[in-house]
Amino acid sequence: MSRSAAVRVQAPSVDIDSVVNETGLNAEGEIQVPQHGPQYDEAAWFTGSPSPGELGPSVLLGHVDSVSTGPSVFFELGGIAEGDEVTVTRADGEDVTFEVYRIDRYAKNAFPTASVYGNTEGPELRLITCGGDINEGTGHYEDNVVVYAKVVQAA
Repeated sequence: MSRSAAVRVQAPSVDIDSVVNETGLNAEGEIQVPQHGPQYDEAAWFTGSPSPGELGPSVLLGHVDSVSTGPSVFFELGGIAEGDEVTVTRADGEDVTFEVYRIDRYAKNAFPTASVYGNTEGPELRLITCGGDINEGTGHYEDNVVVYAKVVQAA
């Protein structure tokens, strides 16, 4: 498929249905997570990754929760299972459906960048959120949850 921005993500098995915004890199060269404000509780597509349906891993991220507002867009992501489907709608109106084949949790200080963002043999999807314990000193989660999925249908 040609390049087209992600605009909606749906994972019915875990009640995810969100608008998808765009995000890039912050000043430190890391993926910019949605900041507090109207887009905080919505998913974001990392524009430095392939768009859904293109060759390689398309990366969507979202918050699990917030101290001030409670559960966020990917709050239920930890309940997703292998075989579940995730559909991403693109700006060109095409829907791309992916099937989850793996779910992992990594310490943020040992995040496997190459295996999450590296080349793949076909179109794939990565859903990323926070997980694990909260660091008492920083108030942030210590881990990331990564859902891996392969394309099963592009319309």
